[in-house]
Order: sequence, then structure tokens, then C-alpha cells
Amino acid sequence: MMRQRCRVFQVTANENLGPGGGKEWARPALMAGKMEAEERSAVPGPSRAADKPGPASATAEHSGRLFLFNAMVEKFLEGLMEAGSYQKFARCYRKFYKMQPEITRSIYDQFVSQLHASIHAEIQEIKDEGNLEALLDSLDKLEREAGDKTDLSWRPSGIPEEDLRCHLVPYLLQQREYLRRLLKEKQQENARLAQSVLAGREKIEEMRREIERRQQAWKNLSQSQRELVLSLQGSSEGM
Repeated sequence: MMRQRCRVFQVTANENLGPGGGKEWARPALMAGKMEAEERSAVPGPSRAADKPGPASATAEHSGRLFLFNAMVEKFLEGLMEAGSYQKFARCYRKFYKMQPEITRSIYDQFVSQLHASIHAEIQEIKDEGNLEALLDSLDKLEREAGDKTDLSWRPSGIPEEDLRCHLVPYLLQQREYLRRLLKEKQQENARLAQSVLAGREKIEEMRREIERRQQAWKNLSQSQRELVLSLQGSSEGM
């Protein structure tokens, strides 16, 4: 009885499958296997780009943070490309893939390559605009310089008054020193101006004395001239 049921089920299945038998039901599995084989055989663009030495490997020796940043970007791109694998791409365009699998593969490779290059270009533009490489290098330099110091950095004590005093006292002392230096400079400048004023006054006093001396000489000359004229007039009358 069981054998007869199995035979009836087998005949019914073969009739439902049609002339091709189980081939029609096996096509989706074969298609998925073919896509997986093509995806494994042809490595996408990002993987090839990751194998080639680029700017990240060239500058890795100079900046640890820059190397980590570039590695993070590459890891993100790898995850992005894995999320948009060729198998998923072919599933979205299943009919076109059935008709032209090679062209589908070529379109996917070009799309992935252009997407990878576009993302790299935008990230590089952001790095150039923000001067990111120089800033990361400066952070690495500060870290190296701080590694040689053994002094403990400041830590809050938990008492707001003391913490505020620790921050304000150095600033106020610095401001006091600055004001003292500024006052000293102004005093020196005022002393120079006072010296120049005294020198000007002395020059004016000297000019005043010179004017008085010349005025007195002119008066004496005028007096002598009048006396001479009077003496000449008296002698002419006596004659």
C-alpha cells in the first residue's frame, strides 16, 4: 500500500513538472549557485583596490591616527560593498540577468568601481577642506611629546571653590604681570615724553633770551644813531 502511494506521488510530481521533469524546479537553485560561483571567482572592485597600496599605506608611517582613519574608511567600504553584493544585485534584475549574465556582471563591476572611487574622492575632499591630515599629525606629535612627561595632569578635586581658584589664580597672576609690564612701559614712555617737553622748554627759553638780546642790541643801536644825529645837528648850528 505504501509503495503504491509513493509511486502515485512520483507520477503526479513528474506530471506537474512537465516535459523537463525536475529541471524547471532545479533552475532557481542552479541560478543561485551560478551567481555565488561568479561572485567568488570575480573579486569586486573594492577588494582589488584594497590590495593595492594607496595613500593610506603611504602615510601610515607618519600618522597613526591617519592610518586608523583610512583603515576605518576601507572597512566601511568593504561592509558597504558586501551589503550590495553581486548576488543581491542580480536578484534585483533577475530577468535581465537570465538574458545577459555577462553584461549584468560588467554593469555591476562598473557600478561598484565608480561608487568606490566616488566615495574615496568625497572623503579626500573632506580631508583636504578640514586639513584633517595635518591635524591628525599634530595630535600624534602632541601624544609623542606628552609620552616623555612624567608629571601628573591636573585632576578636579571635587571642591568647586578650589578648582575655580586653581584655574583663576594663574590667570589673574598672569594678568597682574601683564598690567605691571604695561604700566612700566607707559611710565618709561611718559618719562621720555617729559624729557622731550623739558628739552623743548629749554629751547624756547633760549630762543626768548636770544630775542631779548637782539632786541636790546637793536635798542642800543637806535640810541647811538639818535645821539649821533643830535651831535651832528649841534655842530652844524655852531658853525
